[in-house]
Amino acid sequence: MTNKKAFKEATQFIAGGVNSPVRAFANVGSEPRFISQGKGAYIFDIEGNSYIDYVQSWGPLLFGHCDKDIQKACQKALKKGSSFGAPTLLETELAKLVLCDFPHLDKIRFVSSGTEATMSAIRLARGFTKKDKILKFEGCYHGHSDSLLVSAGSGATTFNSPSSLGVLEDVAKYTLVAKYNDLASVEELFEKHKDIACVIIEPIAGNMGLVPARQEFLEGLVKLCKANQSLVIFDEVMSGYRASYLGSYGINGIKADIVTFGKVIGGGLPAAAFAARAEIMDILSPLGGVYQAGTLSGNPLAMAAGIASITKAKKSKKLYEKLGKLAKKLTGGMKKLAEEKALPLQTCYVGSMFGYFFTQKPVLNYEDALKSDLKLFSKFHKHMLQRGVYLAPSQFETAFICSKMNDKMIAFTLEAVRESFKRI
Repeated sequence: MTNKKAFKEATQFIAGGVNSPVRAFANVGSEPRFISQGKGAYIFDIEGNSYIDYVQSWGPLLFGHCDKDIQKACQKALKKGSSFGAPTLLETELAKLVLCDFPHLDKIRFVSSGTEATMSAIRLARGFTKKDKILKFEGCYHGHSDSLLVSAGSGATTFNSPSSLGVLEDVAKYTLVAKYNDLASVEELFEKHKDIACVIIEPIAGNMGLVPARQEFLEGLVKLCKANQSLVIFDEVMSGYRASYLGSYGINGIKADIVTFGKVIGGGLPAAAFAARAEIMDILSPLGGVYQAGTLSGNPLAMAAGIASITKAKKSKKLYEKLGKLAKKLTGGMKKLAEEKALPLQTCYVGSMFGYFFTQKPVLNYEDALKSDLKLFSKFHKHMLQRGVYLAPSQFETAFICSKMNDKMIAFTLEAVRESFKRI
């Protein structure tokens, strides 16, 4: 079966033909590739085409597809049962593994998705501060819960719907929106609103494309929150164990009140979490009055995969150095090739994460990202796909390097970039 026929059939039974909007390839004027399997740095579609995969399941696959250590851990767990709805030793093991390197985090709660993690973190912050409003930033995506689908990035931006039908105005009015990397916009909101429970932010934004927050901006944000008795939530669902072993904390050293994790901590299986100091976490049910639950939370397969993934990352001392060098080589090469063809291109990388924008000026926030040439991006994406390079089908997404990639693959990719730039 061809990808085109597979997508046509899927649209008859699945809303939009996909189970997550950005997968539809609508923004690049094509149909999605239906994947049959993955191996290391590569994925293979149902037509037998192979691609170097820079999506890596949108971040979780730090060690690429079908990593033997993660597979072995999952197989061992599966033989004993896939779900119990009861505590297991694996949950405690992964909890200890995550918390031991974060001195400002005492306790953790596992869930099954990043949306659950951020949604629960906000409820926890409201319960702790006894305040109602939350503050987020334009272009930052924190999952699809109602209060966070306001000026969201990623797929919402791709389809020109930064908010969503079905989100009540009475819910959205409690969400304030500031400008990323602009402390003055945050100060203005704190002056007008005295009931802000928390500020949630991607310290390394990955859902408007890759846009890191400036050190001084994050430091000022923490000071503002402390002065106004509000909590800071760092959404590290994407950047945790990706930007560095300790995510943004390993880069900027800033201690957020609550941190959300996801993607890599599940090793490719559905797992996420939120963590904080004990006095905050202890108001969660069954100890306190903030309710949160999940039937599949902490299921043994996801916990086993997460333990294998993080343990491997911790033991691989030069892993992030290697991934960073590859990302630097790729983004630097793309920038140079664009300059040769007089194409407007901005590139960026942080650890194993990288991004690029078809725009003239550096991207510091959502407004800057929206100035990107989407038609140019669409053409580029099609040409790269034809040359065996699989990139996210949206200008407003981050790309990822995995441990199975090497200099040869980067060289292959840059040659594909060269040929694609010639065509466009």
